[in-house]
Order: sequence, then C-alpha cells, then structure tokens
Amino acid sequence: MTPDDEGRIRASFEAQSMMQTLGARLTGLGQGTAQIEAPILPGSRQQQGYAHAGLTFAIGDSAAGYAALTVMPPDCEVLTAEMKINLLTPAAGPVLVARGRVIKPGRRLVVVQAEVHARPDDGAERQVALLTGTMIPVETG
Repeated sequence: MTPDDEGRIRASFEAQSMMQTLGARLTGLGQGTAQIEAPILPGSRQQQGYAHAGLTFAIGDSAAGYAALTVMPPDCEVLTAEMKINLLTPAAGPVLVARGRVIKPGRRLVVVQAEVHARPDDGAERQVALLTGTMIPVETG
C-alpha cells in the first residue's frame, strides 16, 4: 500500500459522518487490514450500560470495509453487500477496537472478517463480536 493509497483511504474514512458521530478513529491500516477504535459514549450504550450492538456493528463493518479498500484499485470504493455479526459477550469498558481483514480478495466480491474487542480500564482486551461479510467494489471514476 502506497502513501497515496493510505491518504485516499483516510480521506474516505474522514468523510463518514457516522464515524464522526460515534467518535471513531481509524488507528491502523495495512495491506488487507484496518483498525478502528471508538469510545463507548453515554449515547452509544444500551439500557444495561454496555456498548450497544449498533456501535459494535458499525465499527466492525467499517473496519472490514476499509480492509477491503486497501486491496482495491485507486478508482474504487467498497459497499457492504452482506454482513453477519455474532455477539459473543457484553461489551464493557471505555473503548471498542475493531480489526478488519480481507479473507479473500476478488474483482467482484471481497470476503472480509472483523473482530471487535472491548478494552476495559485495565487494558486487557476481550473479544465481544465476530463479523463476516462480503464487500463489492464500486468505481468512483
């Protein structure tokens, strides 16, 4: 991945108002990988105080999508065609971390996966969700 690719991907992330609303940050990029971190804010908790599944899904989906974007040509973006989530345990702590990766790249379909972890105050991460899905390339040019 070139510096131009990284700049293009980071600009795409910054254009996502949903990620801004959630306070999410793109904290890592590599070939076929992406990492997003988001605070568990009062407005993104469910009734028992855990992170809402919507927050977990949103950052997992985006991490998987940006991982897919790292293997796309410069004139492409990606859209989620389908995404499944397994919620493994309640997400407690101040921060969620989503790590997306490409399982199988393709010209028409990109199979992706993301793991979402809660990072409690002690810093010991605990996996709270696993997402698997398919992204489709969309030409922007």
